[in-house]
Amino acid sequence: MAHYALINNENLVVNVITGVDEFVSKHAPDGTLIGGSSEAWEQYYQSLPWFDGLYCKRTSYTHQIRKQFAGIGYSYDADADVFIAPQPFPSWSLDENYDWQPPTPMPDTGQWVWDETKQQWVTV
Repeated sequence: MAHYALINNENLVVNVITGVDEFVSKHAPDGTLIGGSSEAWEQYYQSLPWFDGLYCKRTSYTHQIRKQFAGIGYSYDADADVFIAPQPFPSWSLDENYDWQPPTPMPDTGQWVWDETKQQWVTV
């Protein structure tokens, strides 16, 4: 099964649906043939009345399409054609690969969590 992210006009993912695989073609209720590609299914889902004002982009659990699997609250960067996870902490910045990075790297050994108030890694 294929998955599609529904994106609002602020480029935020508001829902992810399970849809038809991109290689499948089907007849719509009016008899027209739809499908056969990710783009065709994206256009079809966008055309449905209950998706009014949203646009649709294919996403993948295997992270092979648009960098990572989209989730509610993720953003979509149309220029890079990638989904970006929500910023985990205000101090973290987005790198050139569209991954959030802490101000200081996490230590290599042990179990750590980021403490935003202290701006440092603390052991669990």
